[in-house]
Amino acid sequence: MRVGLRALGALPDGPLVSFGLAGALVEGLEPGTLVTAERVVDEHGETLWEGPPLPVPGARTVVLCSAGRIVDGSAARASLASRTGAEVVDLESGRLAATGRLVGVARAVSDTPGRPLGRLAGAVTPAGETNLGAAARAFAAEPRASLRSARAARRAVVALEPAARALARL
Repeated sequence: MRVGLRALGALPDGPLVSFGLAGALVEGLEPGTLVTAERVVDEHGETLWEGPPLPVPGARTVVLCSAGRIVDGSAARASLASRTGAEVVDLESGRLAATGRLVGVARAVSDTPGRPLGRLAGAVTPAGETNLGAAARAFAAEPRASLRSARAARRAVVALEPAARALARL
């Protein structure tokens, strides 16, 4: 079962795949880049899960950091990468790893150190929902940056489609 943004809710029974979007912590991972993790670490660099990368065609194998909040801005991303050895960050994989049923991670990069989310980061609630008021405020305050972030997220979602088909065949 693939689980992404809804990982804060009740989890399904059986094996779990952490599936969805991730933020790049390092340069060289552009929006839409597919990644699969060989290790998931916490914000201190402690290993939460380790295993073989999923067979996702074209995906880059990475170390993923599972954070408790959105990490935005180049300095915060660089600090987290340095501390943990991770190349990407998400919000859900740590919770899935804690179940002992995580079998892999497949994510697509949606934002990067050079293309941060900016105020749009405040539009994502802890439950993975979109706060439409916060999104509207972000677009009003930073229209170009917010539009660029929204387009990058769309590229990432489109990139996940072949990954979902590949994982469905497993």
